[in-house]
Amino acid sequence: MTVGPDSVRDTKLSQLRRKNQSRFNHLFPGCGMQPLPIGSARARPRILFIDESRMLGRPKLVLASGSPRRLSLLNQAGIEPDALRPADVDETPKRGELPRACANRLARAKADAALKSVQLDDELRGSFILAADTVVAVGRRILPKANLVDEAAQCLRLLSGRNHRVYTAICLVTPKEAFRQRLIETRVRFKRLSEEDIQAYIGSGEWRGKAGGYAVQGIAGSFVVKMVGSYSNIVGLPLYESITLLGGEGFPIRFGWLNAS
Repeated sequence: MTVGPDSVRDTKLSQLRRKNQSRFNHLFPGCGMQPLPIGSARARPRILFIDESRMLGRPKLVLASGSPRRLSLLNQAGIEPDALRPADVDETPKRGELPRACANRLARAKADAALKSVQLDDELRGSFILAADTVVAVGRRILPKANLVDEAAQCLRLLSGRNHRVYTAICLVTPKEAFRQRLIETRVRFKRLSEEDIQAYIGSGEWRGKAGGYAVQGIAGSFVVKMVGSYSNIVGLPLYESITLLGGEGFPIRFGWLNAS
């Protein structure tokens, strides 16, 4: 039987269409592509839908913190945790403990405590868990999380006109309960603070519960002369490292970006 030129052309187009469909499914799993009519000038496939079963199967994320600053930073990156599990951990540094070691130990302790809570929750079992701890230090000296006026005043006088370092340790627990940790350091220099500066800042109340007795995202941002490193690290959660760690372990960090605006 003789095959006409039209049949040959249609067969080749069908083969090409199947090949393009296969490549598209590989590049964009879970998405559909509408076949294009023969002779169409459009060269690019049009995405029609996203597989809802994949969306519903997204792994969950638990933030092991009650800090509104850490939650806000995650939201800034387009990520909304499925649950908050603040850890009740004694954050007092051990005698002679160095700032780096203290931050790492506390982040791991918070992650451990959150994991125990999640293991008892059927809806959250198998979630990613993100924990963090921030330490402000002058040399080897760890500054407290100021809750009293005297503590805040002492911190500010110590930081006045000097360099200090802010360490944040992040600890990620994967759904298979593997632990991944990172430690981020930012160097900060404050201007020389007058007694009027210190008393007025204490009057603002922004220092309460903050490591080192200040919140850089508020009024104290005007005290900073120089900063080397991550700004979000000083606020309480280094975004670049946190998002990189989550993405590297398979969490869909771009899931919420489509509805971010």
